[in-house]
Amino acid sequence: MNKFFSLFLTLLGLNVCTACSNHPNDVSAEEFKTLINNIETQIVDVRSAEEFREGHIKDALNIDVNDSTFTRKAIAMLDKKRPVGVYCRSGRRSAKAAEILTSEGYQVSNLAGGILEWKEKQMEVTTDSTEVDVFKTPGGKTVRFHALTHGSIRINYDGKEFEIDPVGKQGGRFVDYANQPKADFILVTHGHGDHFDMEAIQQLTRPGTCLIANLQCTNLAGHGLHMKNGDQLDFEEGITIEAVPAYNISEGNTQFHPQGRDNGYILTLDELRIYIAGDTEDIPEMEHINNIDIAFLPCNQPYTMTIEQLVRAARIIKPKVLFPYHYSQTDMSALPDLLKADGIEVRIRHYE
Repeated sequence: MNKFFSLFLTLLGLNVCTACSNHPNDVSAEEFKTLINNIETQIVDVRSAEEFREGHIKDALNIDVNDSTFTRKAIAMLDKKRPVGVYCRSGRRSAKAAEILTSEGYQVSNLAGGILEWKEKQMEVTTDSTEVDVFKTPGGKTVRFHALTHGSIRINYDGKEFEIDPVGKQGGRFVDYANQPKADFILVTHGHGDHFDMEAIQQLTRPGTCLIANLQCTNLAGHGLHMKNGDQLDFEEGITIEAVPAYNISEGNTQFHPQGRDNGYILTLDELRIYIAGDTEDIPEMEHINNIDIAFLPCNQPYTMTIEQLVRAARIIKPKVLFPYHYSQTDMSALPDLLKADGIEVRIRHYE
């Protein structure tokens, strides 16, 4: 009887393990690939940052499920209106993440077998550790936003490369611009060291690269197109660049970014309008910034805005999608809820 009882327990254990390995959110590598081909899908790698850097699925965000702040970070970074695809090494940690996110109201699919299964199927991985958001222009062209660091953004539009305020070192973070694609356009807002880096500019420059900046920075660089507030440049292939004001208005802070010196930019790509605010507060001129699809607004007083100012600015500009950036150690996790009733989608990326 003991032998039969032991066999019964063994079979029961196998059945339990099999049941635990099949989660309602699980999909195959092929199904996962179909899912993430939809630009609306948010791809989340729930492994550690070290594992992520070793190789991950293209365009994935990295939110470690074993971090005690996982749920708070996920809610701050992910839009509940858009599907989510999660994965880890073998599928176990991502199954846990899928359960957590499903309980929070997300539509989640888990890559069964994880990135090991993905690689076995000969599917693409990358070591590019930047977070990428993908949009379509009204004309159907693809625009990719790479979150580099702090105030540095890489934008790829229809094969053209735009670098915004490229800086190689910011705090403890580094961007290897020598191994980035050469830029077609480099836009610099002002001359502070976290926005203007001559070495990075040189590494990104090739014959034909167009450097656009305020007068301060074209003088520092010794070349480039100088744009002042109110100027507009029109290029081929539906590219327009407008320089708009960026300055401080709070008492005691106006020396950081005086009125008239620095630029924000409105970049229009095939009718997709992108507002890159630069270092500014919620200035009166924002009343004239309209029809913005995507906005990058800064947050770190005393140099730029408080969260309250950022919320006011967002409600004035009314972008469809808002990326807070240049926020250093400011906690941005409450921002999505603050703007939810305004119909503004907030995407928090690593722009510390």
